[in-house]
Amino acid sequence: MDFAFDDTTRDLAERTRAFLDEQVLPAEALHEEQLAATPGQWHFRPVVDELRVKAREAGLWNLFLPGENGAGLTNLQYAPLAEITGWSPRLAPVALNCSAPDTGNMEVLNDFGTPEQQERWLTPLLAAQIRSAFCMTEPDVASSDATNIGTRIRRDGDEYVITGRKWWSTGAMSPDAKIFIVMGKTDPDADRHRQQSMILVPRDTPGVTVVRPLTVFGYDDRDHGGHAEVAFDEVRVPASHLIAGEGDGFAIAQARLGPGRIHHCMRALGTGERALALMADRANERVAFGRTLAEQGVIREWVARSRIELESLRLLVLKTAWLMDTVGNRRAMTEIQAIKIAVPRAVQRILDRAIQTFGGAGVSQDTPLAELYAGVRTLRIADGPDEVHLNSLGRAQLRR
Repeated sequence: MDFAFDDTTRDLAERTRAFLDEQVLPAEALHEEQLAATPGQWHFRPVVDELRVKAREAGLWNLFLPGENGAGLTNLQYAPLAEITGWSPRLAPVALNCSAPDTGNMEVLNDFGTPEQQERWLTPLLAAQIRSAFCMTEPDVASSDATNIGTRIRRDGDEYVITGRKWWSTGAMSPDAKIFIVMGKTDPDADRHRQQSMILVPRDTPGVTVVRPLTVFGYDDRDHGGHAEVAFDEVRVPASHLIAGEGDGFAIAQARLGPGRIHHCMRALGTGERALALMADRANERVAFGRTLAEQGVIREWVARSRIELESLRLLVLKTAWLMDTVGNRRAMTEIQAIKIAVPRAVQRILDRAIQTFGGAGVSQDTPLAELYAGVRTLRIADGPDEVHLNSLGRAQLRR
């Protein structure tokens, strides 16, 4: 196993870090001001557009996507770059056009889309001219089991008719989300993993209703397009909007979620690093009972445990990225599941320690910690809850 970063990775990491320090982090306060001045809006604020222009000029664009349509990086090369963006998860990923759900949707279109689908939807997504949403999770079924999906995709001549209800469709509240990728059942009587298909549904298609926004611990994520419940009532689209073939939906979902899970973990490590940095600054500055917090043994233990967890899990993430590059996503599934379980849990603990170090300020709007905590806690549910991954990983180990 060779985790050494090559010259390309080191150069991009230095440039990404400089962009974060010089452009992104200083823009966070302005971003908050623009959010406060424009309540109820669901699109990117002007500061995001400005950062995107600067990112493209700096050559930091579509870093997540391998091949000629993206930056051509491997998972191992992208890992430290994604971690850096995790320091500012609200601004950095979108500034570099490396934010969910657009990243996963671009991967689907890049890997499975027809030339016509790619020209109509992938090209403008790569240029950040539009946004997208991924509609898989449903409120009425156990969405941890994608085979339970109830949305129907029925063939009718040269069209497909979609009927169902989705939620946690990230980005769908934004009017800029012009295209939805919808997963549903085309053949309920087929083999369990061949019942599902994915289809492209333009936002303005009759029968598509964005029902309501959903919040995460009270945060609406309105600057990123929010999370929505979406209803599809006899929605008709051309048969050419089907992605790949009928019955390929489950396989496409697995191909999409593998890279998505490791990207979440990469960014979460950066969030953990920022939390640790904030905790250290607070501990060195705050005085209680005649001593700085840094002189308190419990704080030193929290810092030490946090450093050990971050270093250990970074190695596991890098190993996972290396395996995905060398033997493929399927053979790296054990490691993908392991990091999906371990990284959000560890970063949640680190954020909890940082919040405790700040006291009341830690749960207020005066630090980013509360919102970072909400985001990381959500990762223990998104892309499959911990319990599903633990069960699958345990079963695989026992088979050995």
